Formats: sequence, C-alpha cells, structure tokens
Amino acid sequence: MDAPAQRRELRQRLADRRRALSPAERIAAAQGLRRSLEQLPEYFTDVRVAGYWACQGELPLNLALAPLAARGQQFLLPVLGEGKRLRFAPWKPGDAVQANRYGIPEPVQPVELLEPFRLDLVLVPLLGFDRRGNRLGYGGGYYDRSFAFLNEQVRPTEPLLVGIAYAFQELPELDEEAWDVPLDFVATERELIDCSTPDPEAETAA
Repeated sequence: MDAPAQRRELRQRLADRRRALSPAERIAAAQGLRRSLEQLPEYFTDVRVAGYWACQGELPLNLALAPLAARGQQFLLPVLGEGKRLRFAPWKPGDAVQANRYGIPEPVQPVELLEPFRLDLVLVPLLGFDRRGNRLGYGGGYYDRSFAFLNEQVRPTEPLLVGIAYAFQELPELDEEAWDVPLDFVATERELIDCSTPDPEAETAA
C-alpha cells in the first residue's frame, strides 16, 4: 500500500473510533481537556483564541471555552476562504451559524474576518498526532496553507498552535511533509504535551 493510501486508511480508522465514543465519554474528555489547557499560561492570557465547531466526534471545546468571555478573551471560528485558506470570525454562544460546503457550521455574516497572523492561540482539530508536533489532518490542507508563514519564524511564536485530540489519537510517529506546519503543543483529555521537548522514552529507545 502506498503512503497516500496508508494515510487514508489511518484517517478512516481514527475517525471511526472517534465517532464510536459515547456521549458520556465525550463529556468526560471535555472535562479532561479543560484541565490540560489550564496547564498552558496562554490559555488564560491570550486575547484572540481560535478553535473549531466540533463535528464527526471531535473532542468538544465547550467546557474549555466557557471561561474565556469572563476573562475578556475573544473566541473565533474558522471560515473557509479562497485558495483553500482560512480566516477567523468572532463568535459567541447564540450567534447564528450556517453549514459550509463540508457541513461544518460557520458564523453567518461575520462583522470581522481576521487573518491567521492576527491570532494569539489556535486550538487545532486533527485526526492523529505524534509527540514531535506532526499532525494528521483531514487532507484538505487548509491549516497548513493558512499557517505556512509560521515555518519561516522561530517557534514557538504567535499564534501558538495547540492540537486538540483524544489520547487514543496519538501515533508513534508521523512522516513529515515539506508543507506541514508543526504543532507547538497537543492537549488531550489526559495531558498537555510540549512538542518542543523531546520525549525521554523515545530518545532512550533510539
């Protein structure tokens, strides 16, 4: 099986496992995710925090996002743009949304659309990850195109990219592609993983 076919099969397997989770498991994971994000100082201080609308079994952000408004932070959702790039629109509970071409809700007639470089913290959806910050996305390349400018900068910088995943989505190793934009951290229901810090166990094994 060639590499693209292997990635498609891996995406399908991880997506199926995610969709099979019970509501109780999702709620417990959302609680754990908030505890993991609370280990990240930027979660409390960054002004513009972008996330995603959980679909197809993605780890819900609702519990993690609940405190943002009280702290004066702004939450934003991605909006599909030209050239398979994303821009980000402010959104709060109760604001109208409509499904985009992929069936993912987006804010309706946003008053403002921010370019990715104007964000401070981005909670990034994914299907798989490794501890070096490599991300298995959905195959569209939207996030890699939108945040490609970060590959020309010393990381970590702003915006900080934090992958959001269930612990079972961790993979031993993902092959890096030239266009990939690595994650700075990954937050799961169990832990906050600093992708810039080598895994001692992995180094020992090597």
